[in-house]
Amino acid sequence: MRFRAIRASRTDAGVTTELVMLDDSDLDVGEVTVRVDYSTINYKDGLAITNASPVIRRFPLIPGIDLAGVVKASDSAEFAAGDTVVLNGWGLSQTHDDGFAQKARVPADWLIKLPAGINTLLISTWN
Repeated sequence: MRFRAIRASRTDAGVTTELVMLDDSDLDVGEVTVRVDYSTINYKDGLAITNASPVIRRFPLIPGIDLAGVVKASDSAEFAAGDTVVLNGWGLSQTHDDGFAQKARVPADWLIKLPAGINTLLISTWN
């Protein structure tokens, strides 16, 4: 299935970003596929996509250091379709695709299952 993502690439002019259509076969490695509901743009993301600092270590890459979403598919006993999850860090926006997309595939041990009553909008706006 196709999905939209912001992808960073390295060019002679530096780091460029563009909105692209990708396929599930383009998803990064991991046991859990997440429908991304929300991701934030923070200082590290700004450094990454403006080439102000060499944050991104492989290109092309979908930046976004965090995500909040719902599990769509899982090869892990820890997560099932429908689980609400959050993820921050773990090399995202450096060496692994992440939040600036409609989908992400990540290792199960990077995810945190949200407790009942906390939805993805609430957790993505928590300060």
